[in-house]
Amino acid sequence: MSTAQTQQITPELRQWIVEQAQAGHSAEVVLKSMVASGWNEDVAIEAMEGTLKGHLEQQAAQQGLPAAVPVPDPKIDEAPLYLDAGDRQVCVLQAMYQPRVVVFGGLLSDEECAALIEMAAPRLARSLTVETKSGGEEINADRTSNGMFFERGENELIRRIEARIARLVNWPQENGEGLQVLHYRPGTEYKPHYDYFDPKEPGTPTILKRGGQRVGTLIMYLAEPEKGGATSFPDVHLEVAPKRGNAVFFSYDRAHPSTRSLHGGTPVLAGEKWIATKWLRERKFE
Repeated sequence: MSTAQTQQITPELRQWIVEQAQAGHSAEVVLKSMVASGWNEDVAIEAMEGTLKGHLEQQAAQQGLPAAVPVPDPKIDEAPLYLDAGDRQVCVLQAMYQPRVVVFGGLLSDEECAALIEMAAPRLARSLTVETKSGGEEINADRTSNGMFFERGENELIRRIEARIARLVNWPQENGEGLQVLHYRPGTEYKPHYDYFDPKEPGTPTILKRGGQRVGTLIMYLAEPEKGGATSFPDVHLEVAPKRGNAVFFSYDRAHPSTRSLHGGTPVLAGEKWIATKWLRERKFE
C-alpha cells in the first residue's frame, strides 16, 4: 500500500493547518513543512485545500458574507507546464491559490494581438465603468483609458479566442461578456478596484439580471509599453508585467474584499499599452 493511501487527514491535522493560516503562514510554507515532516505532497495539498476552504466558509458565514459560488478554474492541480486550449498549447508561468491568480504565456499570437488592435482602434471611446446606483454606465476618473467592446462571437477571430478562453479556464463561452479592448497612453491608468458588483449598491440587481455576478477576469496583453502598465494586486503585493501575448487570470467566488481580488492597471510611464479583457459571469450573459 502506498504512503498516499495510508496517510490519514485527521481532525488534529486540520486544526494545525487552520492554526498555521491564522498565524499568517503562507500556503507554500505550510506545504513545505508538511512534506518535510513526512507527508506525501498530494495528501498534504488535499488536506490544505479542503481544510482552508472549509475554514474560510465557516468564517464567512459567521461574518455574514455572501455565499461562495462556483468559479472558472484552470486545471493546474498537477502543476502542468502547458495547458491544452484547443487550438494551441498555453504555458502556465505562475500560479497563486489565495487569491486564485494564474499567469499564462502565449495565449495569443503576435498576429492575433495585432489584428485585435487594428479592428478595435477605429471604435475606441473614453472607457466607462458601471454606474452602481442605477446599473448604467458612467465616466470614472479612476479609469483613464479608451476602449470598445466586441459582440460575443462577432467574427472568426473573436470566436476562436473565446473558444480558447472557455477551454482554458473551464467555463462556458455563453457565460462570458463581450471581449473588451482597452488602450492606455502615457499617464493613463486604472486605479485598484474589484470587478464584482457590490451587492449593497441599488443598481446591482439590474446588472445581475444579465448573467449573475462576475466570477472571473482574464486580461490579455496585446502590446507592451516601454515602462509601467503592470497589472497589480495590492493585497498580495503582486505585479504582472504586460508582455504581449501573455495573460493574467483571476477568480473571485464571492462579492467581497475577502477574495483579495483587488487589482488595477498601474500608470503607463512610456509607450502605449493595449489589453483585451474578458469578464466571466455565473450564468449565461445576455
